[in-house]
Amino acid sequence: MTRAVFAVVLAAGTALGFSAHRWRAKDLGSLEQWGLAGRPFGTALAWCVISGSVYTTYTFIAVPAVLYTSGALGFFAVPYTIIVYPMFLLVMPRLWTVARRHGHITTADFVRDRYDSAGLALAVALTGMLATMPYIALQLLGIRVVLDSMGFGGSALVGQLQLTAGLAVLAGMVYANGLRAPALLSIVKAVLIFGTTTVAAIWMTAKLGGAARVFDAAARTLPARAPSPGSMLLMPGSYSAYSTLAVGSALALFLYPHTITGVLSARSVHAVRRNAIYLPAWSFLLGVLALFGFLAIAAGIEPPKGRGALAIPMLVARLLPQWFTGLFFGAIVVGAVVSAGIMAVAASNIFCRNIYKEYLRPSATARQQVQTARAVSVVVTMGSILFVTGLKTQAAINLQLLGGVWILQTLPAVGVGLYTRWLHRWGLIVGWTVGMVAGTVMVASSGFVAVYSFSVGTIQFASYPALLALALNLLVAALLTPLLSRAGVPRGLDATDDADYTPRSDRVRVGRQSPS
Repeated sequence: MTRAVFAVVLAAGTALGFSAHRWRAKDLGSLEQWGLAGRPFGTALAWCVISGSVYTTYTFIAVPAVLYTSGALGFFAVPYTIIVYPMFLLVMPRLWTVARRHGHITTADFVRDRYDSAGLALAVALTGMLATMPYIALQLLGIRVVLDSMGFGGSALVGQLQLTAGLAVLAGMVYANGLRAPALLSIVKAVLIFGTTTVAAIWMTAKLGGAARVFDAAARTLPARAPSPGSMLLMPGSYSAYSTLAVGSALALFLYPHTITGVLSARSVHAVRRNAIYLPAWSFLLGVLALFGFLAIAAGIEPPKGRGALAIPMLVARLLPQWFTGLFFGAIVVGAVVSAGIMAVAASNIFCRNIYKEYLRPSATARQQVQTARAVSVVVTMGSILFVTGLKTQAAINLQLLGGVWILQTLPAVGVGLYTRWLHRWGLIVGWTVGMVAGTVMVASSGFVAVYSFSVGTIQFASYPALLALALNLLVAALLTPLLSRAGVPRGLDATDDADYTPRSDRVRVGRQSPS
């Protein structure tokens, strides 16, 4: 029964994805239509698309798995997806407004116009693509966990063939319909994830004797874990690591190309602003899903050694009816397809606009750009299987950790650039280089964990390395800016206007910024 319901959900999702060309039907002959669906989404649809890219399947599996193994540390994903939205409200309406006025499809487009620097735009574009590939691979790992929990995996070869077949279907959807395919499926994802998670949480908690018994079991079990005891509360020594990880992750979240793509597909700046209010509903849902880790402890779930991610699928399969388990697993896989699809579109947009058209074929027509983006989407989607087949699971997770460190180094050019052009373009390039190298070295030297420890005198600190690298990045850019200006190094022309960052209904007209 589980497999039958699961198969029905996937078949319905596949049919819906391939029929997306009939939804808001348009000629997909331009990148604006293929890569951003023509920017048509109102508040509700933008909510589905943005959340579909931000709240990924691997997050839904990995966060409760961390609570299952370590306890309170796993909750870091909940506060960072809450504190991100005030930042979102400050930054994203400005980005959406200037992007709409100048036809920007990627953040690298914005950087190219803002700083008149092809080199800085290329740095931002390459960083985005580097950070996206392992993120797609993590969605595949989430799918593989679900397939394994249902016994589909079989031999390693069979498992890889199943993943490859699924990716081929996803690649076909995205190739044919661009952003419309994952956008349409994001509606299904929202309904299924919210519905199944809410019912499952209530059902399983009641079956285990209530919330009090669940928390009591977790409180007794976590400290006894060997060789790494867990805790229901944060230990005093982990405060700095926890807080910097939450803040750094929040800063990085809306720099990822797939989340930017979701934001830029919105119809109006008002839709973007409203989503800053409504998106935290997903953070509440993530908190509920995180507690599945404690439910797994109370249920006595024992996943195979080294495969803690299986704890939650095993929990669901044990406590819920077979038909509901199939529905739940189907929701998880549909969620992975949505996230991976938006990521593939975002990576294709970057390659087409900021590499192919900028350097390889400047005279490319709109249709040639779309054909290139379509081809790249297939390469990106199918190429991500190499991250899963050629690398161990931990290696893919390590690369995703590096992706978070790298993408945060684009904050000075993108985030700061939305408010001021004071930083010199060459200072930003050097700062980006320093941040990328320093962040990579810190992550590698700490054994690819999310925390880097260092000492200042006799005081020991632990911090998310992405924030430390960002601090170096900003420091270098800020120090070089006055030196480069005094040396007469050209800053380039700003193609944007001060008024371009303010919606017409809110605009106070300001004179054009004079280039220096």
